Amino acid sequence: MLLRKGESGTFDAQLENARRTAKRIAGLIERGYRVIITHGNGPQVGSILIQQEKGRDEVPAMPLDVCVAESQGEIGYMLQRALRAELIKRGINRPVATIVTQVRVDETDEAFKNPTKPIGPFYSKQEAGKLSRQTGSLFKEDAGRGYRRVVPSPRPKEIVEKDAISRMIKGGVIVIASGGGGIPVVKRRNMFWGVEAVIDKDLAAAVLAEDVKADMLIILTDIKAVFLNYRKGRGCEMELRKTTPEDAARYLKEGHFAPGSMGPKVQAAIDFALKGGKTIITSPKYLEDAMKGDAGTLIE
Repeated sequence: MLLRKGESGTFDAQLENARRTAKRIAGLIERGYRVIITHGNGPQVGSILIQQEKGRDEVPAMPLDVCVAESQGEIGYMLQRALRAELIKRGINRPVATIVTQVRVDETDEAFKNPTKPIGPFYSKQEAGKLSRQTGSLFKEDAGRGYRRVVPSPRPKEIVEKDAISRMIKGGVIVIASGGGGIPVVKRRNMFWGVEAVIDKDLAAAVLAEDVKADMLIILTDIKAVFLNYRKGRGCEMELRKTTPEDAARYLKEGHFAPGSMGPKVQAAIDFALKGGKTIITSPKYLEDAMKGDAGTLIE
């Protein structure tokens, strides 16, 4: 996690958080696991969009797919620095590299007909209306805080750079890939084209795991495990330690997991489990215990 609640989001603060995460990942590498790292990018790409808004009279704004690519480089750089330094401390000489990763989506995905994912800064109703007329973008009110641009969030289908990632892993490289859910692209006449969309990072992680034939998907979040009836009152919550994809799908349908937080994580675990893999959902603090089966939620 590069940005914690209440933090300003400076480079130094994010790098320090990257160092904490790197210690957990280095522990896995030290134990012999071959690791591919992926990450979110919500705050970072949001900052890029705000910077573009502030400077739009001075320099041309870049499309959303380019902003996602920028955030992959930014976050990848921090993770590379932090993980490489931690590995050197442990006497491990392994290269770490970030791949700017495209993720193919289906142009006919229903999400393109109903954009729902809010991105970027807040605007007044008048500002949003003016920008909508100028750019053709769609704006919707967001929780009474103002209007934000909304874009589609289609399902990921394929990691475009999967072969390159697989070759690097076989060569001993620790790869950072598919950051922020990947750069959304569609395939037309054997060429890839960027689209204005956002891909859920957890669903993309499941596709990445499948495409590179990984054995395990680990989803790190800010709570110890998955809970039923989360925050429904004392005595109502129930920690899920181990479950099947069928039962997890039933819990998801019953509304136990919020669409904007735990829902996509559980769906990603279901998707990967149905392909024969297993998923652990836990927090960085409990990762080591979860790998031993003493914490977290296992879906397989």
